[in-house]
Amino acid sequence: MKIDVLTLFPEMFSSLKESIIGKAIENNLIEINLINIRDFSKDKHKKVDDTPYGGGAGMVMKPDVVYEAFKSIKSTSAKTIYLSPQGKILNQNKIKELSKETHLILLCGHYEGIDQRVLDEIVDEEISIGDYVLTGGELPAMVLIDSVSRYIEGVINKESIKEESFSDGLLEYPQYTRPEMFLNKTVPEVLKSRKS
Repeated sequence: MKIDVLTLFPEMFSSLKESIIGKAIENNLIEINLINIRDFSKDKHKKVDDTPYGGGAGMVMKPDVVYEAFKSIKSTSAKTIYLSPQGKILNQNKIKELSKETHLILLCGHYEGIDQRVLDEIVDEEISIGDYVLTGGELPAMVLIDSVSRYIEGVINKESIKEESFSDGLLEYPQYTRPEMFLNKTVPEVLKSRKS
């Protein structure tokens, strides 16, 4: 799977080089490209935002800069997702659905958001990771990348996915490991009788 991320802060994604996602990237199971929206600003100071029409606090990302960044990577098979508090809440079913895509473009907003005109032009779907507001779309994009990557063949063992939380609409059961006794609490008897 190819994932392109349109962001003002590509350095925030350095943590994706670690752990399971890092190994998946090394093994060419997923490809993550970070596109700095600021690189497409024609302003000498690389300004990407302006005051909103109608007034109000904060700044809005300009449509032309976002559109130019998008055009630099758009392909006919890509699904473009805007990470936004107004989007549909991300859940396990949506994660499974997105994992079947071959190319995702993730658009990370900032400030008061992105000019609606460019969103109407390029975005296929808006997704939220919960009913709260963050400073930008980078953390939600990382959550989406991490959760979707788990369903890409070869990233993790298929057996691990079958029994994990939310796979069948249920939460996973408590887990235990050695030592058998810890802080005067023992592993449940039913688990001790099973071979590991």
